[in-house]
Amino acid sequence: MDDISQPFSEVEIIKEKSNYLRGTIKEGLEDEITGGIALADTNLIKFHGTYQQFDRDLESERKKQKLEPLYQFLIRVRVPGGIATPENWLAIDHIADQYGNGTIKLTTRQAFQVHGVLKRNLKKTIQNINQGLLDTIAACGDVNRNVMCNPNPQQSPLHAAAYETAKKISEHLTPQTSAYHEIWLDKKLVAGGKKDEEPIYGKTYLPRKFKIAIAIPPHNDTDIFANDLGLIAIEEKGKLAGFNIAVGGGMGMTFGINTTYPRLATIIGFCPVDKVEDVAEKIVLVQRDLGNRSDRKNARLKYTIDRIGIENFKEELYARLGYELLEARPFKFISNGDTYGWVNDLKGNDHLTLFIEGGRIRDYDGVQLKTALRKIAEIHTGDFRLTGNQNLIISNIPADQKKQIEKILSEHHVLPNKKLTGLRLNSLACVALNTCSLAFAEAERYLPKLIDLLDKIIVANNLEKEPIVVRMTGCPNGCARPYLGEIGFVGKSPGRYNLYLGAGFSGNRLNKLYKENVNEEEIIAALKPVIEDFAKSRKVNERLGDFVIRQGYVKETIEGLRFHD
Repeated sequence: MDDISQPFSEVEIIKEKSNYLRGTIKEGLEDEITGGIALADTNLIKFHGTYQQFDRDLESERKKQKLEPLYQFLIRVRVPGGIATPENWLAIDHIADQYGNGTIKLTTRQAFQVHGVLKRNLKKTIQNINQGLLDTIAACGDVNRNVMCNPNPQQSPLHAAAYETAKKISEHLTPQTSAYHEIWLDKKLVAGGKKDEEPIYGKTYLPRKFKIAIAIPPHNDTDIFANDLGLIAIEEKGKLAGFNIAVGGGMGMTFGINTTYPRLATIIGFCPVDKVEDVAEKIVLVQRDLGNRSDRKNARLKYTIDRIGIENFKEELYARLGYELLEARPFKFISNGDTYGWVNDLKGNDHLTLFIEGGRIRDYDGVQLKTALRKIAEIHTGDFRLTGNQNLIISNIPADQKKQIEKILSEHHVLPNKKLTGLRLNSLACVALNTCSLAFAEAERYLPKLIDLLDKIIVANNLEKEPIVVRMTGCPNGCARPYLGEIGFVGKSPGRYNLYLGAGFSGNRLNKLYKENVNEEEIIAALKPVIEDFAKSRKVNERLGDFVIRQGYVKETIEGLRFHD
């Protein structure tokens, strides 16, 4: 195995000296001279569930006035498995109005995000989130993030068991430092009590973020292969037997650096349910000890595996486990999207999946989405389930509540999705501008407009009901998993994108660069003949991603190392 004993990166030194993620965060919150915090602390607050950002729409004007950027904070709220109670929902709704910009963002990792929180309100906001029986610890940072899980309770009897697994892994891998409770919740360590320690993470935590997801075949609605650790549920005789283990997935890359690339997770075996927590921990430990701590661009688990080789990785894992994984079990995925509308389960409960464009909960253009969901939360006796595709399931609705909920949705013009095309219903976008500091181009604010234009081509070719996976991000870091889009857009500069084609409809194949640095006019010109050809020449039930490969528009890409070929 390669030696990576090189000097720590600056972020690693910050973590090591932080006294288990404290740094000078507390002092920075009390500094009223600036709306921001110290540069080193901007790395540490991520572990506490928040990012420092600024309003980039106002950047030029504030510079002219010799003002500092309008600093604000994004807060990400953990929702293991994507399940939230009506009480949770009402708490987030209130917090978004009182401290944020009045909107709620549903993320591609089944979490809530609140945007636009000012520093003077940051502590109060996190306190309110905890009072709402949720938290933000480890929602960001170089630790295990929110554990995803198939959110549809009606799809499989395995759901409850899989959800419990997600919760257990999330709890087990949550950092143990008391810094979070000390800084945000005013909890004090007992005098003479034990000092902080991190039995799993150590003082420097992980080299980079770590993502875990659970999927229940045949639905890959958590994009299992995009995760550092993917757990594919295996059913035997109607019960959860265990999980196929997939390792080394990840979406991010950096333009111009071909040693960075998206990668699909590799299946390495099967483990029974009672061993999955142990397996997850030991995979985290391998990454903790062998991951690259000198170059953050090559620090994810995917790079560790490709550097040392999958067989060496398995050998290291098995040495820590004290046993080997079993042979992987057969399974099949057929899609990675959501199924919309009403579904009734065997218990007599109803479940309604709503399309939430861009994952943004707000009132707009006569559609009072946020208001309607608040009113539903006030009467709902079931739960809310956030999907990995930025959508929402109003779940476990008793039969006697269905008409009441339908009435609320109708009165607030939150209508069924019958008129929306399959292209729009399978779209994802990251936040990008105006708040993300990494974004080169728009995503959430622009993709709906672009789909309006593409829909004209779709409808003209009688493809309005055809589900086509489209993803857009404002930068190559891949938060909306653009490299798993049958059509993918990655921002390069304002108004310009790299256009990718050819990912698998079920999330089992990467896409490939088709056109580079194209604007809106060039995007339409590039996609119009492809869509027309698809409508005319496709085979029965052939997906767009498969079609563009068969027709030679792009080459098939399974391995991340071949992504830039």
